[in-house]
Amino acid sequence: MSDVRIIKRYQNRKLYDTHQSCYVTLEEIAQIIREGNEIQVIDNKTKNDITYITQIQLLFDQEKKSTRAGDVELLKRVIRSEEGTFTGHIKALEKSLGVSSPAAEFKAPFMNNENSAIETTTTLN
Repeated sequence: MSDVRIIKRYQNRKLYDTHQSCYVTLEEIAQIIREGNEIQVIDNKTKNDITYITQIQLLFDQEKKSTRAGDVELLKRVIRSEEGTFTGHIKALEKSLGVSSPAAEFKAPFMNNENSAIETTTTLN
């Protein structure tokens, strides 16, 4: 795995990969992450780290493009959770499963079956 790749977000909402010296789309950022690279997204004007919000936007865009129906019941459980966020819901699951962060430890038991995480969520709630 390489160093953290810096992505700059400009006021015009364009994303610039400083490693490749070119503009990138959210889908291209997703591919960078899938390849095992770490990224950090910086707002070019404010210099704030906006990695989290960019990755949430990436997930939202991927869900919109999905041809499979989403799990409405899962979303209700997330919204009804204590914090009402995916992060809060996953941390609560980690705690109930006795797993500590980082998230990689949480994903490990479910890597062989994509549906296992959803099934576990259903079972726990």
